[in-house]
Amino acid sequence: MIRLKRVYEEPSPDDGARILVERLWPRGVKKAKAAIDFWIKEVAPSVELRKWFAHDPKKWEPFVQRYWKELESNPAAIGQLRRACGRGAATLVYAARDPEHNGALVLWRFLNDRFQAKSTRGGQVRGHESQ
Repeated sequence: MIRLKRVYEEPSPDDGARILVERLWPRGVKKAKAAIDFWIKEVAPSVELRKWFAHDPKKWEPFVQRYWKELESNPAAIGQLRRACGRGAATLVYAARDPEHNGALVLWRFLNDRFQAKSTRGGQVRGHESQ
């Protein structure tokens, strides 16, 4: 089971392996408090794409398409992420404020589409149905 959770939320035993999927370490978060098991920078959007998107919801659909292409062209990083997820629970941890327009959500959907992972959107996306 793969979940999504903001790094600023408290870690939980239900999180399983906590995998940070950001290129940059989140501001103001101490490593011990974040309880990150794996930091896989290579699956995050490229620096250029992240800067272009700038968390602008108006650019969401083009961002999704561009990031999806980056993920498709990076099988080594996706393999590393799949190994980190293992066979148990895992949580993709991200820093973005917007729960509906962020790279971790695109990555989560990509994993579900490609690997039919049994996943749920947990953490700060409470109240939303999993896809």
